[in-house]
Amino acid sequence: MASASVDGPLVIAIDSSTTSTKAIIVDVEGNVISLGRREIALLSPEQGFGEHDPRQWWTSTREAVGEAVGKLTPAEKERIKAFGITHQRESFAPFTADGTPLRNGILWLDIRAADQILRYGTPEIHQLSGKPADVTPAIYKMAWVKEHQPDLWASAEKITTVSGYIAFCLTGKWVDSTACSDSLGLFDIAKLDYDERLLEIAGVRREQMADLVKPGQTLGALKPELAKEWGIAEIPIVAGCGDGQAAGVGAAAVTPDVAYLNMGTAVNAGVTSPEYQFGQVYRTLAGGIPDTYILEVLQSSGNYLATWFRRALGKPELAGAPDPELEALAAARTPGSGGLITLPYWNAVQSPYWDPIARGAVVGWRGTHGKGSMYRSLLEAICIEMSRSLHAMEEATGVKLTAVRGMGGGLRSPLWRQIMTDAIGLPITGCKEEEISALGAAVIAMASTGVFGDTSIATAAQKMAQFTDKSEPNMDEHEVYAELGEIQGRLYSNLKETNDLLHEFAKRHPDAELSGAEE
Repeated sequence: MASASVDGPLVIAIDSSTTSTKAIIVDVEGNVISLGRREIALLSPEQGFGEHDPRQWWTSTREAVGEAVGKLTPAEKERIKAFGITHQRESFAPFTADGTPLRNGILWLDIRAADQILRYGTPEIHQLSGKPADVTPAIYKMAWVKEHQPDLWASAEKITTVSGYIAFCLTGKWVDSTACSDSLGLFDIAKLDYDERLLEIAGVRREQMADLVKPGQTLGALKPELAKEWGIAEIPIVAGCGDGQAAGVGAAAVTPDVAYLNMGTAVNAGVTSPEYQFGQVYRTLAGGIPDTYILEVLQSSGNYLATWFRRALGKPELAGAPDPELEALAAARTPGSGGLITLPYWNAVQSPYWDPIARGAVVGWRGTHGKGSMYRSLLEAICIEMSRSLHAMEEATGVKLTAVRGMGGGLRSPLWRQIMTDAIGLPITGCKEEEISALGAAVIAMASTGVFGDTSIATAAQKMAQFTDKSEPNMDEHEVYAELGEIQGRLYSNLKETNDLLHEFAKRHPDAELSGAEE
């Protein structure tokens, strides 16, 4: 942990993610001076289902904040002036009015609603909500609940995001940020408000939704009993944004020519837009800066895919953890490994096809290929797809990227980072703070204090962002990846009919797919 600046306000920020809730205490320079963390159990009651017990969203927050604040001196506790929130997007749960959950929360990574996506997902809904028909927006999984558990939907008094529930536990009010609730896919995004047509598809009513405020505005005051428990004042709880947008704020990617690139469980990248735009290659989200938008490209098979390979085909004793020997084998192969190429659609495909039933493929096997070649091919596939999406977004918006700011666990792999740099053909500057989404929530909270002369979130981001090293692209290898990308780009359409047939096969023979889920 860094040493705190000797004066100025401190803020608390939490990031409630798929695996844990992290709480950080941050000063005006963007230094994280204290950290708390609590794990959240991932539940999978059926193949393709991803759920949480929503009570853990709050208990993990309460304990993580208690841990972080408990490391401070009494004088530092007195300097805490605001509390910021970011969260895993698209996840939701139903509650009674007093906050009792009525079922497990359904997560962004849950893929149960493929049939609802095919039935309801239209170009009109894409344009209205900013969200292409995909496995991630909550609207389709809400429609699944409507069809499979209608009594539950009718009895729920509130249906909200992770941040909406945490805000209720902190303040006693059912209120959420527009830049958090938007991820449900229920907004007329140009108006940044719920749309009756989308609510009807989801099977929910407007009064079941949280009230809305803009990022940087106050959700409410911290409950007195929590202030007493943590030994701090009854500070304002400040509306934040989803974890992807928050990562961009933490990286000070607040202008249209600067992209954030998160090499995490999923790989996503985005840019700020001052006005609403929609397109095929990206999805549009409410921005962490009020009345702005984020244009984001997304691949669910990010670090998840690399971890899957190491767990399924690597050394059992590492349980999926990074393997230096495997990295060395992959690094020894030339780009493309002499003609081995992957479609990284283990969790369907988002940018640019948005196909909920697409499947992965590895094409071009020879007897000379081994595990190093396959592992490299997986990493290359993710990077080639990201390069294609980023450059397509440049073309769609008419704004050339001048900088890419990277974060996430994948950035710690020298091999993967260099492949990504070479594939994109632009330098990648690393962000110093590992908990970059939580830092983005802290930036928004700090801006609300006015310590920088105004409450501008962009100003606070530029003051608080910190960076490390820069990786430069090898333009010769960039040309190789461009050639490989042309071949890879054809595989999706070439295999589309096959994937459709496999989807129907799996529906007729569900045990066949379930039995393929090996421990």
